[in-house]
Amino acid sequence: MTKVNPRGKILLVEDDLNLGFLLVDFLEVNGFEVRLYRDGLSGLTGFRTSEFDFCILDLMLPKLDGFTLAEKIKELNSEIPIVILSARSHRDDKIKGFRIGVDDYITKPFDEEELLYRIMAIMNRIKPGKDIATGNNILRIGMFKFDRLNQLLIYEKSTRRLTLKETKILRLLSNSKNNLVKREEIMIAVWGESDYYTGRSLDVFVSKLRSYLKNDPGVSITTIPTVGYILEIKNN
Repeated sequence: MTKVNPRGKILLVEDDLNLGFLLVDFLEVNGFEVRLYRDGLSGLTGFRTSEFDFCILDLMLPKLDGFTLAEKIKELNSEIPIVILSARSHRDDKIKGFRIGVDDYITKPFDEEELLYRIMAIMNRIKPGKDIATGNNILRIGMFKFDRLNQLLIYEKSTRRLTLKETKILRLLSNSKNNLVKREEIMIAVWGESDYYTGRSLDVFVSKLRSYLKNDPGVSITTIPTVGYILEIKNN
């Protein structure tokens, strides 16, 4: 059976194999495909010979340091999101990374869940541009058509214009249809924070989306209490 990774493919360059293997396992459990490389030169070769949606780079790498690797990757694809992982927390290092064009700089040690939410928040921000580039902005959700670019939910001859937050939430759920999406992940991606009040707002928005999708009995949003939601689609 082919393994499905709906969230995208990640280039991970990390010379600490224990940390590298832990990150591969964690990210794959959360729906990503991950390629691990142990040095900057092999990471660059891997990027040149394969397609990736996201890059996670250590700084202190053999053969080619993380800053140089990030610069070379940006020369090949200026739009690819990059996160730096480093034990170096100096202000100058962070500024240099952001000048190169990295999207985030995370110091070690770090929390794996926080890394996941930061990745999802970045991917959610760049997703509309990616849809335009591929022409893949129309998604089938059962009997509905979801136009993510124009924020439209289309059912037969009726069209509903979604709000920006409704669109973002439905995009996150539909990108992982029939799989669990965690509440915290959605809140950080849509609101930029996770607390009691954003949680209550999320519940309201999910309730609205349920009402919009009720015309198709084969589509439902299932709540896993305190954990998250699953957009369940039959025969899609």
